[in-house]
This record gives sequence, C-alpha cells and structure tokens, in this order.
Amino acid sequence: MSKRRKTSLSQIEKLRIKAIDQIKRPFEYLSNTQKFWIGFALISIVTTLLINNPLWRTASYEYKEGDIARESIISPADISDIDKTETEKLRKAAAEGVKPIFNYEPNSSTQAVQSFRSSWEKLKEDLNSKNTKSNTNASPEIKWTGAGGGELGKVFSARSFSSNDVASIERVLKETTEETVYSDQDQQYLESEVSLINRQKPNQESLVKTPLNNWTSLSEARKKLTDGLREIPSLSENEIEAFDKALSPLIQPNVIYDSAATIKERQTMSNVEPITVNLKRGQTIVREGDTITDKALSQIAAIKNYSSSSRQYNRFFGLLLLITALFWVAWKFIQHRGIVTRLELSKEKTFALFCFIVLIQTALMAIFFRLAEFTAAQNLKAPLNDPTLWSFALPFAFSSLLMTLLADRRTALFTGLFTSLLAGFLAPKGLEFAIYSAISAAVAVYGIGRYRSRQSVTTAGIMVGVASALTAVALIAYTQQPFILNTILLAISCGLASGLVTAAVTAVFLPICESFFGILTDVKLLELSNADLPALGQLALRAPGTNQHSHAVGQLAEEACRQVGANGLLARIGALYHDIGKTAAPEHFVENQMGTNPHDKLKPTQSAKIIISHVTYGKKLAREMGLPKRIVDFIPQHHGTRTLHYFLSKAKEEAGKGEEIHENDFRYPGPKPQFKEAAIMMIADSCEAASRSLSEPTPENIRFIVTKIIDAILADDQLDECDLTLRELTKIRESMIKSLVSIYHSRVDYPGYTPPTKSMQNIIIPDDIDSEERGMRYSNPADIPIGIGGEVEDEAINRSIQPNIEEKAEAKTAD
Repeated sequence: MSKRRKTSLSQIEKLRIKAIDQIKRPFEYLSNTQKFWIGFALISIVTTLLINNPLWRTASYEYKEGDIARESIISPADISDIDKTETEKLRKAAAEGVKPIFNYEPNSSTQAVQSFRSSWEKLKEDLNSKNTKSNTNASPEIKWTGAGGGELGKVFSARSFSSNDVASIERVLKETTEETVYSDQDQQYLESEVSLINRQKPNQESLVKTPLNNWTSLSEARKKLTDGLREIPSLSENEIEAFDKALSPLIQPNVIYDSAATIKERQTMSNVEPITVNLKRGQTIVREGDTITDKALSQIAAIKNYSSSSRQYNRFFGLLLLITALFWVAWKFIQHRGIVTRLELSKEKTFALFCFIVLIQTALMAIFFRLAEFTAAQNLKAPLNDPTLWSFALPFAFSSLLMTLLADRRTALFTGLFTSLLAGFLAPKGLEFAIYSAISAAVAVYGIGRYRSRQSVTTAGIMVGVASALTAVALIAYTQQPFILNTILLAISCGLASGLVTAAVTAVFLPICESFFGILTDVKLLELSNADLPALGQLALRAPGTNQHSHAVGQLAEEACRQVGANGLLARIGALYHDIGKTAAPEHFVENQMGTNPHDKLKPTQSAKIIISHVTYGKKLAREMGLPKRIVDFIPQHHGTRTLHYFLSKAKEEAGKGEEIHENDFRYPGPKPQFKEAAIMMIADSCEAASRSLSEPTPENIRFIVTKIIDAILADDQLDECDLTLRELTKIRESMIKSLVSIYHSRVDYPGYTPPTKSMQNIIIPDDIDSEERGMRYSNPADIPIGIGGEVEDEAINRSIQPNIEEKAEAKTAD
C-alpha cells in the first residue's frame, strides 16, 4: 500500500514537470522578458475575445410587437439606418399595386372569319373544277385547305350549301370570336383588376375590373361555337361536327397575359425610396417595462445593425486596450504589493497564477451569462423570463476564493475586484453586477479563516451564497422593482446557488493549481503531516530518536516563525522530513544510539561520509516520494555548507605524514538557507540537539547554548542568502530560549516522592525502551561539541576511550 502511494505521488510530480516542459519548449530560445510580454499579450487578447468576440453573434433580447421591454434601450451613438422591414413592406405594396398586364388583339375576329371565308372559296373553286372535268376518268379528290384537316372536304363537298347556310356559319364564328377570350392557363392572373393594353394603341392602357365575369375562356368560347352551329337547322349532325373541327382552331385568345411586361413593371415600381431610422446618441428607445411597438422594433433593429457592423471591431480593439491596461495595473500591483508572508511564489509565477484564474473566471462568466439568457428565453412567464435574476447564480466569487486559498488575502481581494470589472463588461446591467460580484468576492476573501481543511471551501461557499442572496434582494430594491414573492424567492435561490457553484468550481480547480503551480497550501501541508504516510512511518519505526527530534524541532521552528511572520506550518512540516535520510543508517546518529557509538570504530572520513550522506539520500528519497520542492529544500538547507569540524580535526590528528586531508570531504553540499523557514530550521535543529545534551537544562544553560549556536551560524556566513534581519534573529533567539525552557523545565518535588539514589541512576536501560536518555549528557554547556558553524557533533565523541563527561564534571566539583 505504501509503495503504491509513493509511486502515485511520484507519477503526479513527473506529469506536472512533463506538462511544464511541453509548454516551455516552444519558448526556450526566448529571453525571460520576451516570454513574459508574449504571455501578457496572449492573455489580454484571449480575455478580450471571451468578453467580446466580433465574430460571434452578440447575445441580445429578441422582441416582437406587444412584448414588454426587459431593460431600457438607449442609442449608443448617432445612428442612421435603413428600416429594412418597413422598406420591404413598401416595396411589396408597390409591387402588388401593379396589375397583371394583358395584351388585347382587336382584329382576331375579323382574321378568323376571313380565314374561314378564304378556305370556303377555295373549296367552291375546287368543286367547280371537278364538275367541269366530270366527263374525264381522273377527277381530283376535294381537299379542305383550312383548319381541321383535308378530309373535311368530303363532307363539305357532299352537297351544295346555300348562301344563307354559309352566312349563318360565319355569323356564329364572328359572334364567338368577337368576345374577349383568354387562355385557360392565364386564368390564375385574372384578379379583381387587370391592365389591358391594345396592341394597335400601345400607349393606351385601361383597367378592367372583374374580368372573370366579362371575359370568356378559350374552352368556353369553343363550346359556344358548337352550340351555335347546332342552332342552324339545315346542318346535319355530321356537318355540325365537321364545321366544329374546321372553326374551333380559328378561335384563339384575343387577350394574352404578358409576364415579361408585368414583371418589369413591378420591378420598376418596387424601386421606392428606402425608409430610414434616425437616432441621436443617448436617445431612449424604450424604458424597462414599456410595451414594444412597431416603431420601437424598427429602432431596436437599427441599433442591432449598428452594433453588428464594422463598428463591432472598433469596440473589440477599444476593449482590448482597456483589458491590456487593467492587466498592466495588475502586474504593477503584484510587483509592489509588499511582503506576503504566506506567498512562496515569485512575482512572475504569481502573475501567471492571477492570469490563469482570471481567464477561467472570465470563461465561466461568459458561459453562465449566455446560459442565463437561454434559460430566460425558454420561459414566458415572469419572473422566470428575466435573465438578470438567473445571472445571480454565477460563481462571481470563484477567483477571489481560489486566490485566497492559494496565495494571500490582499492579492485575492484585488483579483475579485479585477474580475468584477470584467463582469461589468459582460453583464447586461454592468454596474449592478460589478457591485454584486465585488461584494461576493469580499465575503469569499474575509469570510473564512485559515485554510486548514477541505471543508473550508464548502464553508466559504455557504457564506458566499448567503451574502449573494442578500445582495440580490438589495439590488432588486435599488432598481425599484416590486417586491413580488416569486421574484424574491428566485433571486434568493440564485444567490444561494452562486455560493454552491463557487464552492464546486473552486474544489475542482484548487488541486489543479496546487499541482501545476507547485503551491503548498495549508491543507496540502497538513496532509503531509499524516503519520500514516510511508516516509514518516518508516522514520518512527527505524529511527525513533530522529522522529522525536524532528517533532521537537518542528515545534521550536513553528513558534519562532510566528514571532517573525514566517510560515510556521511550513517550517513544522519541513521539520518532519528534514532528517528522513537518517533511515538509511539510523544507528550512526546520536539521538538513536543507546550506549555504543559506531563511529568509535570508523575513520573520521568514513564517519563524515555517512553523516553527510543523510542529506543526499534524504533529497533523493523525498524526490522519489514526490514531496513538494519546498519541503525537499529543507533537507539540504538546514545544514547549509557547514563543516563537520570535530571530525575534520580528528582526521587531521590521525593523518599520517604527508597524508592530505580535504576539508570538502567534511562539508555539507548545501546550499545555504534560501528562505526564512529554512534558516529558522537550521537554528532550531542545532538548538534542540544541544539542549537535549544538557544534563541540567536550566534557563541560563539554554540561553548560553542558543546564543552560542546562533553566533556560530552567523560567523560562518550561513544566513547570507536568506532575508533574515538582525532584529528577527533576536526574536528567534528569545523564542528558542522560551520554548526550550518550557520543554526542559525542572520537575516539582511531590510529597511522598523519593528521588532515585545514585545506584539506581546507574541502572542500564534496555535498548528496546524509547528513552529520552539517548546520546551523551553534559553538565557544562561549554563542553557540548558545537562546531564553528553551529553544528552539534555528538557523534564525534569517542565513548570507548573517553570517560563519562558528566562524571568528570561531578568529580571536578567535589575537588
């Protein structure tokens, strides 16, 4: 189980490093300044696109005549726009005013009668010619030359028709063709009125009303012809059928629909002067709650056309300049925000975190505002159709809450105010939502204490929800909206939902930011203090003395950090892991020894190598476990670059003639402490070890060794690379003394208690008992082996040949 957890932590750390390397690869040839400004430009452009993308369709209310305005609409500029709807109506009316045009042929009747007469005369001539040649054997067959076919000549030549018969036939034909005849397929164009143009007099045009009542269709005219022929008594049925075939084709429409002329006339008439809508800058079109009229619709359409025209790009570039200026202000604020005790990020990484959070917040607001508008559009009944109320559910406090948990309150409040300005750009009612967002952000920043558990996010979400609900009701009152129960309930519900959504989104992005930006939050640190973790479990099992020492150092360092405003929790957790390298050879360190000292049988160089290796092995072990870099830094930095002075001196004494001793073999690899917590850890580590070696830890003795250790560390220049001041060192010294005196205070003699005798004190304690009497004890604090760099080197004392120092001191006192 422990191996699996260790592997998991290592894989997460490797994935984080791999992701960062992938991002850095395209920019590895650029300087840091170039990378910064490229990133600055990109974040400004992306944020602007999220707020106002000129290629997107701008979300707006869709009204129809009779709707109630959901907000006041004011003209943003002087606008002159064509009213396309009204202009199209006018064009349509003008086109519809053009009547279908028909061409009239007045001579069609005369032409039809003349055509029949000509064919009849030709038939008579052919018949006379046949009678003349009747005596000959070859008499030609009589053919009908008119319409209907030549075979009709047999019927017409079968008998002699009188002149009255022919006149009656011509009369029927003439009466039929003199009517106004139209083609059956043109009936669809015969409306209430048509325009009639005489082909012989093209300039004369007349309107004919109700033509269907006065005109005759072609099929009807031919039927009238048949009926007229039947009224002639002298004609047989066969002859009537023959004359009908001959005369029907002569009846043609004398009024013909002219589609080309009609279309041309309608196009000409539709070229009307466009109707324009003229608006002045600041002109109120409608006020919230007014009824939308037809005129208002035209004016709203003009504003939409204006907004979606090329001026939309003007708005985009103007907004880009504003957003860029705001990000520049943010960068300057982060640069000059002063000392932030909790923040362990560089200014550049802090700004990157700020930009990332702002980008996520802007994207969330853009999505949720559109979602609110969509939800309102699906409802027709108030107040569910009001997108302003639905917008109260947006997680406005997300950015400030996340920054509070990851960084500090000052930066978090600035982040909340920054995103509130962006909310003003995005929201339909900018000022109201900017205020709403700012209040939610302030509650998220100052509504919770220290972030010491994951439940803190839920607690903060609840507080944000309550504050948002109250602010929503206040805004309804401010905008003078009526206090209707449904409206108030919806506003409160959306406000509470805002807090819940804020907590949910923050819970999602918090571990992402912790991992990606390498931030150690208090919760992350507290999770590392779990005694069930493999590293701490192995330390307690294999090196119980070191484990006890680590907890004591953590307490000393935490209290000292509080005195100088450093991160006490970070120092305490760092102390738990600062000596994990000792698990490789725990018996070689004095706090784990019970009587014998393995170094008594080793050469000084070997001893030094083993002692120093606990740093290198500890670093390797911590990295394999996936511990955060800040925790790993405690392992080498709490020893700095100090030397094992006593082992070095011992090596020089034992060196043979001509044998060269290298000081670097006895020096820790470093680096020196780079931050306050590591420097305090160095002091606490030595002070705790030295105090444990005192047989009489009186306040005077403790003050002596603490002062000696701090002076030695300063003299060895171990604090040159951190930002501790002399005033802070004084506070740290007093804190160490106070804490150590509290830990090693003298015990009160209780009535009836008999202290152990000298003989009882000499009883050997079994090795399997975890006693505080590990290592050596010194009655005189000056005898404690403190090196020139403040390093306590109990391991260098050879106990096999050196008598007990405490006994020597007692004998000296007796003399």
